[in-house]
Amino acid sequence: MVLPQHVGFIVDGNRRWAKSHGLPAYEGHLAGYKALKEVALATLAAGVPYASAYAFSTENWKRSESEVSKLMALTVRAFKADLHIFIENNVRLRIVGSRERLSEKVNKVLDDAEAKTAHLTGGTFVVCLNYGGQAEIADACKKIVQEGIDPTEITPDLVAQYLYAPEIPPIDIVVRTSGEQRLSNFMLWRSAYSELLFLDKLWPDMTKADVAGILEEYSRRSRRFGG
Repeated sequence: MVLPQHVGFIVDGNRRWAKSHGLPAYEGHLAGYKALKEVALATLAAGVPYASAYAFSTENWKRSESEVSKLMALTVRAFKADLHIFIENNVRLRIVGSRERLSEKVNKVLDDAEAKTAHLTGGTFVVCLNYGGQAEIADACKKIVQEGIDPTEITPDLVAQYLYAPEIPPIDIVVRTSGEQRLSNFMLWRSAYSELLFLDKLWPDMTKADVAGILEEYSRRSRRFGG
């Protein structure tokens, strides 16, 4: 089986899952986090070097103050109380996105999680937090301008060097749940030639058993890269 180097997950359907179970939105996000932890670890354990997840977008600030507050609390819990799980599984954590609107408490927890897992070699779990694909490309352009690089020297390879965490490779397959079929501003640069896989199930219903199906589907695809 040909394995992808990078699987990107657009985590979608947490709130609809909660509503369908007669639960508040937070319970959907909590169930979604538990599923994400299981799916990400299973993906990396299968031999995929990078797994990324769209956890909180720049557009998610538009949600109610109460929901955003609970999501930030869940973020702190995930990266603090459960950090040992990633360490025990030899998984490195990388957080990409803007840190500007995140609280000092959240930023400290994120920095700590990255520092304590920086040496781990069993795969990298990339969490897109306060992230937007267009903002990432715009920020890369700002850095290029600030460094005074001659416009004639700007190439796709150069721009890629100025993305958030530039060592993270392009996404080979983007997986989105809940039946929606769009990228929603997720890793636009890295998904330029990604395979796309849309699943009808809501994200909290995802399990490690789904990972095998995703990898099998990827191995059946014939990638052409425009050729």
